[in-house]
Amino acid sequence: MIHIDEGGSRVVDLPDGVDVTFGRSRGATINLDSEKVSRMHAKVRRTGDVIEVEDLGSRNGTRVNGDKIEGARRLAHGDELSVGPIVAVVGVSSALRRPAAVVDSAAGEARLVAEVDRAVRYHRPVTLAMIRVASDTVIDSIAATLRPMDLIAEDAGDDYLVILPELGRTEGAAAIQRALDFARATNIPATASNALCPDDGTTVDTLMSQLRSGLRTGRLPRAETAVPQTPVVSDPAMQRVYTLVDRIADTAMTVLLLGETGVGKEIVCEAIHRRSSRRERPLIKLNCAALPETLLESELFGHERGAFTGADRRKIGFFEAADGGTLFLDEIGDMPLALQAKLLRVLERKVITRVGGTTEVATDARLIAATHRDLDADVRSGRFRQDLLFRIGGFTIVVPPLRDRPTEIIPLAEHFARTAAGEQGRAAPRFTDDAREALAAYAWPGNVRELRNAIERALVLASDVITAADLPDRLHDAAHQVRPVARSSDVRGHLAEVERAAIVAALEADHGNQTRAARRLGLSRRALIYKMEKYGLKAPPKQGDVEPT
Repeated sequence: MIHIDEGGSRVVDLPDGVDVTFGRSRGATINLDSEKVSRMHAKVRRTGDVIEVEDLGSRNGTRVNGDKIEGARRLAHGDELSVGPIVAVVGVSSALRRPAAVVDSAAGEARLVAEVDRAVRYHRPVTLAMIRVASDTVIDSIAATLRPMDLIAEDAGDDYLVILPELGRTEGAAAIQRALDFARATNIPATASNALCPDDGTTVDTLMSQLRSGLRTGRLPRAETAVPQTPVVSDPAMQRVYTLVDRIADTAMTVLLLGETGVGKEIVCEAIHRRSSRRERPLIKLNCAALPETLLESELFGHERGAFTGADRRKIGFFEAADGGTLFLDEIGDMPLALQAKLLRVLERKVITRVGGTTEVATDARLIAATHRDLDADVRSGRFRQDLLFRIGGFTIVVPPLRDRPTEIIPLAEHFARTAAGEQGRAAPRFTDDAREALAAYAWPGNVRELRNAIERALVLASDVITAADLPDRLHDAAHQVRPVARSSDVRGHLAEVERAAIVAALEADHGNQTRAARRLGLSRRALIYKMEKYGLKAPPKQGDVEPT
């Protein structure tokens, strides 16, 4: 159970048959100094697989998922228990009994999704590792030594995914090293790579890519040492994106990159930085979704010695580190509102104040922000500041999803295959026709990142040829759908004509007012502008195209 309050979060074990109590009393397991909490407020008890909470006659009551309970209530994974000012989240994803020593890849992926979500939401560590060992006996023995909450799952070939919840970097690395030592003691070659969520990544695709890359190269790629990736640009939609990149690269404008997760917004940011006069200065990257508010503020602006517990020395923040260069804030839509106000002040005044300090420090960092969220909708719902959106959206670039640039799927797949094969010192494999058909037919909801992971996995299974059988099962299903590849371009062209005609009609009906035309089409204004650029449209003479307040 994860207990969350203003000071952070901690894990509370639920031993079998033992009461975990909440209350103001010193005898309570979780002592809460609050007038809203009774001396003995509530208790949680686990009996085997059954977890129950019971209110102990408290004055203000106990709530489960917002509902006030009476008597005992059974709890399930993810339930939120509210006692006064705190929230406790029940986590049973660790499974009280592991069904098998090694689970299949589907079960491993499902568990990985759950653990990454838990790590990001509650800022709890989970160590992930990819172990390569060519012995079922050894991998079964390693699995038997893991804790009940740990998991080991098949990945591809002789590779196995290991999930170690609640272990930080040091403890997790030690656990993986013990597993490797166990394998090597039997004279069986074994290698591994590991990563820590949320520090090294906040999505499954990012973390899996890092694990596979680390297994190939023998090291985990870190943001500060990663080699900039060369974009593959062949589709007209992406050619338009990089035309905009060339136009604004050598300006001081802030840039907002919009697009789904995994479309390559970070690659576009790198291209802007490399093509600007700031290219010799640092490009600093920070994922706003990976850190809690207090830590995110310290990372952005730095802190003075003694600013908080553990601050034993002055720390330079990312704004200062990026001085003269570029600061990339990924997932800015997940930044807390209080911190948005401080960021706006920095962007307007070009000075920062370290946490715990009073001295203002000038900064000349160009900001590039990115998000997969609809910031216009977040502004309307109060989750994002409108004035900050105006400030960071000095120039907005929409990066289209992979399904909207189909001519890049095969070139990207070949690029990833060459890169991964080169890291392993082997010749780049070729793709069979059935593999190409499967790649082209799939919708790629995870975009470029999902494609890269699929190719890296296929490379583990393939020799000098990648076939459809080497690709993930979900691609096989897509390849057998009624979607003839030879005529897909005709279908896409017809849909594009329909969409273009609808945009023209909406603009004409609203006399060129883009805001009202977007509303008529069910789009945000930014999406409409992107589609107008995509189809080379110019609005008719506008009549007061002003965003309503």
